[in-house]
Amino acid sequence: MLTRSLVTLAVLTLAGCAATSKAPKDDGSFAGTVSSGRPVKVMIISMFEPEGQVWLNRLGPWQSIPVAGLSPDYPDVHCNQHDVCVMTTGMGHANAAASTMALAFSPRFDLRQTYFLIAGIAGIDPAQGTLGSAAWAKYLVDFGIQWELDGREIPRGWKTGYLGINTKSPGEKPPLDYRTEVFQLNAQLADTAFALSRNVALSDSKEAQAARAKFRYAPANQPPTVIQCDTLASDNWWSGTLLGQRARDWTKLLTDGKGVYCTTQQEDNATYEALTRAANAHRVDLNRVAVLRAGSDFDRPYTGQTSADNLLNYAAQGGFTPAVENLYRAGNPLVQDIAAHWSEWRDAVPQR
Repeated sequence: MLTRSLVTLAVLTLAGCAATSKAPKDDGSFAGTVSSGRPVKVMIISMFEPEGQVWLNRLGPWQSIPVAGLSPDYPDVHCNQHDVCVMTTGMGHANAAASTMALAFSPRFDLRQTYFLIAGIAGIDPAQGTLGSAAWAKYLVDFGIQWELDGREIPRGWKTGYLGINTKSPGEKPPLDYRTEVFQLNAQLADTAFALSRNVALSDSKEAQAARAKFRYAPANQPPTVIQCDTLASDNWWSGTLLGQRARDWTKLLTDGKGVYCTTQQEDNATYEALTRAANAHRVDLNRVAVLRAGSDFDRPYTGQTSADNLLNYAAQGGFTPAVENLYRAGNPLVQDIAAHWSEWRDAVPQR
């Protein structure tokens, strides 16, 4: 249903563009839409209000630009005088895909040279980071596109009830028939973003310090830092040591051993697929997409804690406020470098 909805939205949006510009160009763009839209240097994509507000509070003043097809809760894109813009998609796969598609095919913007920063909070693997850690990803992996057996009825010898669709065991790599199971980001952009932000001072809280102190190992019990590791998307908000291990294994399986799971969220594969559709129509450049996720809660319990307690009382961990703040602290060096040195970034990610 999601794929069908995306196609329908794209068709309707393109039809509207065609009605105003009359004829499509050979490259798939539409006369009078791409070239006449507002150019954007950086588009920051947030998923819900606090993630967007941390940017809006700092980088204004803003011009509010309504875009047809965005979430009714967040109907405007906000742009400043430096051509840095912020949009909010709404939470979950469906909202992220629909809003991103609406943005990408809107005649109000020229996004052909735009850098996209997807920045949101996430659960975090305590073996890779901690509350408040800000992680730049190179791989986006969808955790939701799997077969699932009831965990109480898994075959003898299996460690999980999850397995790839059209496979025979949890360790077999699926054929990737959906074409959205895994995406590889531009490693040069991810490395540049990490280099620009790795030494920034990150925010913390007393509640987060107390929560991480319950773990007996690093980096879970250490202060937050900027890190590089990969992110897993699923609309199912989960918690558990065994599920967490499946997340690690699934990431390794789908990336042929190259990816390292560390954050879990709901939207990024959907957002990236919408951008992929736009790239196929020559409206965006997929080499200009960066993903930053900050740990707001642990994806599994500490020793002696139940998975239920970890999930139901996630807010008590105190990671939400520093995680939101650290999206700005870790992400803004990239945003400002692009905006301030546009001549270096205009044509491609600069070699440094």
